[in-house]
Amino acid sequence: MANTFFKFKQFTVHQEGSAMKVCTDACIQGAFTATHLPAVARLLDIGTGTGLLSLMLAQQSSAFIDAIELDEEAALQAAANFNASPWGDRLKVLKEDVRSFSGGPYPFIITNPPFYENDLKGPSLKRNAAMHATSLGYEELLASIKRLLTPDGAFSVLLPYAEFQRFSVLASGDFTLRELLLVRQTPAHDYFRAVGIFGVPGVLHTSEMSVYDEHRQYTPEFSALLKAYYLYL
Repeated sequence: MANTFFKFKQFTVHQEGSAMKVCTDACIQGAFTATHLPAVARLLDIGTGTGLLSLMLAQQSSAFIDAIELDEEAALQAAANFNASPWGDRLKVLKEDVRSFSGGPYPFIITNPPFYENDLKGPSLKRNAAMHATSLGYEELLASIKRLLTPDGAFSVLLPYAEFQRFSVLASGDFTLRELLLVRQTPAHDYFRAVGIFGVPGVLHTSEMSVYDEHRQYTPEFSALLKAYYLYL
């Protein structure tokens, strides 16, 4: 059974009420996005779950953050995590469906969307909704982002490497990929995750990172990225 909480240097994420627990992938997205986050006054987190990404960005910025979550139990969990953090006055959970959400526009959006559109599903309905695009497909997500983003805004997304290729093609009609982080488990593995930041046209910067080295120790690149967050780095 997963731990009911995950303690970071400046905040704690309780996660018993969320189908998706704190994971390395999302921590990488939050930390990578924070390093490229412009000085915006407000931003939107679509599908906040435990509230992890909002908390990571709140630690590194002064933005006011609206966090949308459709699942009621997860929304309550995120709200509790926000209120217990040092930035509770800047974080707000909105129990809404992003497809009908009328807030915004926002200069920056972050989302860790459902990963898989066509893969086999498991027995847990809540986890299926979180892991699979059963309630929000990529086209619908992109349409919502386009509607809620300012004309010169940007957004961050985390997806499995193969799924990211398809998502990028869908996004290319309206957005340009500006920052790309390709993630491996070790140098001997293929890429398994991609974090992309899309925005207005410009030059693409691509980087790659392995989580572990050949001795199953965190790589210097991973440690440098997560040092501001992980207790033991």
